Amino acid sequence: MKSILLFLCMLICATVASLEGQQRSAMTTQAQPIDPCKLLTGEDIKSVQGDTLEETEPGTEPSVHGLEQALCLYRTSTPVKSVSIAVASGARKQLREYWRKQFHRGAERQEEAQPDAGKNKSGREDHEESTPRIVNGVGEEAYWVGNRMIGVLYVLRGNTFLRVSVGGVRDEAARMEKSVALARAALKRLR
Repeated sequence: MKSILLFLCMLICATVASLEGQQRSAMTTQAQPIDPCKLLTGEDIKSVQGDTLEETEPGTEPSVHGLEQALCLYRTSTPVKSVSIAVASGARKQLREYWRKQFHRGAERQEEAQPDAGKNKSGREDHEESTPRIVNGVGEEAYWVGNRMIGVLYVLRGNTFLRVSVGGVRDEAARMEKSVALARAALKRLR
């Protein structure tokens, strides 16, 4: 009887030790937070903005709907030409639900740019963001949100999405084109 109890005790101890080891291993292999300041290089910034990268300034934003958000400001020698990238990541279900709520609104979803985007009811330009517009050819899905004055590109890939904006570009089409180029460069380094 003692030998059976000893055997059972050894078996339980071995099982517990094995489970603890698996748990420790799983904890060490979890995805590390993404550092948005490592997604672009000085060459990326110079090729798109035509200006020299002076420094990167990391930051964080408050968690939204359980999504962790990190950001980086890429300061150039001409401050107005700086670039901003934010990375949101989290559980796939939460991230996809947030994305769906932001960009998939049935009939409101726009395939093409609206000729009056960025104008208020009186027809004058305002500074409010426009309806999200689909941008093809970058990430799983991408949307441009902007108007004549400001613009941001949102790019979804896996359990992460990027928010890219560039400064110093007055023309909205050029601003969108530069944001797409930088997003593609950043996606190459996104693990």
